[in-house]
Formats: sequence, structure tokens, C-alpha cells
Amino acid sequence: MNSRNFIAKARKAVSTGAVVLCAGEGSRYGAPSGAHKLLAPFRGRPLVYWAIEHALEAGLEATLVVTGAVDLSSVMPSGVVTLSNPAWEDGIATSLQRAVAAARDLGLDAIVVGLGDQPLIPSTAWRAVAASDQPIAVATYGGARRNPARLARSVWDDLPVSGDEGARALMRNRPELVAEIPCAGDPVDVDTVDDLLTARRAHGTTS
Repeated sequence: MNSRNFIAKARKAVSTGAVVLCAGEGSRYGAPSGAHKLLAPFRGRPLVYWAIEHALEAGLEATLVVTGAVDLSSVMPSGVVTLSNPAWEDGIATSLQRAVAAARDLGLDAIVVGLGDQPLIPSTAWRAVAASDQPIAVATYGGARRNPARLARSVWDDLPVSGDEGARALMRNRPELVAEIPCAGDPVDVDTVDDLLTARRAHGTTS
């Protein structure tokens, strides 16, 4: 076997899962109805559906969705593993730890992590980041770092266990481990009602 084929085979053997973090309260959203932002209509579906569907379409070995503040069972596509995070109020780091624990149980070598309120990151971005062989890889859009981010098993023990930072803290502390992966797509975060209206206008939809 030549060296190129050996490297290709070794990379293929790495088992990688997608993780979509959807546990937060979304307190900045502020809809008059009190509805959670992840259930807001966007392009004919609940907002969160798109992030999960694009992660699924990436075709990784598993797709894990971490839930918490709101019940998403009615909008969950088939083919995902749903993980409840009872400690979601302690910050996004607890959701990442919940995903890491499940990834260990599944025997995964790496996870690619994204957020449920970013509906316009395509499956191609998930696949591109997953293909990196660096311990940490992060998608960039126009040179700016956004989600998703790949975390190899070798760095899982270095992730924070509580608080409102997850992979970003690790990337800041270990910059030498990070590869930037240019990706296509729109990494807009829907944090407020105005964000949702802006995203709808930008993509030619009223709902």
C-alpha cells in the first residue's frame, strides 16, 4: 500500500459525530408570545430543524442533539440521538460535556459541534470541518471564525465543565492546535426577534 492510500485509509477510519447544541433558554429572543426561538417558523419549518437537518445531511457516524430548556421532540428529525441536559442552566459548557460523555460511550474519535440557532450553515461546512486531521478545527466565513468546530478526543478533557463558553475557551487557550477551515454558508445566529426577521428578509421568506 502506498503512503497516500495508507493516509486516506487512516483518515477514513476516524469515527466522527455531529453535535447540535439546543439546550439554552434563548432569553434574548423576547418574543411577545413567550415562544422559544428554536421553535420559531423559518422557511416553513421550526428554526432548529434546519441546523439539525444539515448536521444529519453531513453523513457523519452519529448525530447528537443536546436539549434542555425546551421540549424539541415534536420537531426532531429521525436519525438523531437526543441527549437531555438537566444542568443546562449552568451554561453551554454543560451541554458540550453531555455530548462528550455520549461520544465516549459511542466510541467516537471526534465530534463536530454546532448550534441549533444557526439554520443556514450547510452540510458542506460540517463535512469540511469533520475532514480535518487537526485536534481542533473551526469553520471560517469570510475569514471570521464561527461554527461548527471539530474537537478530537485528545482535547475533550481540556474542555470547560461549566459556564457560557465551550470550544471557544479551548481554542483561545491552545491556539497551536487550531486549524481554520474556509466554508461556504451563512453563520448568522438568531438570538433576537430582529435577527429572525433579518434572516427571513435576507433569504426571501416571510416565515
